[in-house]
Amino acid sequence: MYLGRVFPMELKKVKIESWEDINLILGQSHFIKTVEDIYEAIVNTVPQAKFGIAFAEASGDCLVRRAGNDEELEELAAETMLEIAAGHSFIVFLKDAFPINVLQRIKDVPEVVNIYCATANPVEVIIAETDQGRGILGVIDGNSPGEIEGDEDIAARKKFLRVIGYKF
Repeated sequence: MYLGRVFPMELKKVKIESWEDINLILGQSHFIKTVEDIYEAIVNTVPQAKFGIAFAEASGDCLVRRAGNDEELEELAAETMLEIAAGHSFIVFLKDAFPINVLQRIKDVPEVVNIYCATANPVEVIIAETDQGRGILGVIDGNSPGEIEGDEDIAARKKFLRVIGYKF
């Protein structure tokens, strides 16, 4: 029992920039085959998608495992995951597809535990660091809203969804 003991913890923030044509999915998983299974989930759902995946091991060699079909996105995923450095977390950078196209398939991967965000916005990953390692507490996805949409905003939202093919 550890009653009365103090365990130091530091909060950190890792900022992930946004790019015009790249989305990201950040999640938690629990097994070394995460990169292969997420790879298969994406290519079997949206074959033309370009992507890079990275997974941070939490035991054994504690390596950042990586895969993808786009060298730049794979390298970006690996470097970003090394900066986050939270065991059993993964990141996917995605091009030529949207997270909505692959998210359910990724959630269906047996070792995927949690999705923190799926976005094209800049993201701040809030990390807790102890002597043992790091863990993701949550994310700040984009900016805070400033007001409630009005009638013109509603009409614009509905039009946009039809323009991009998600409603008819």
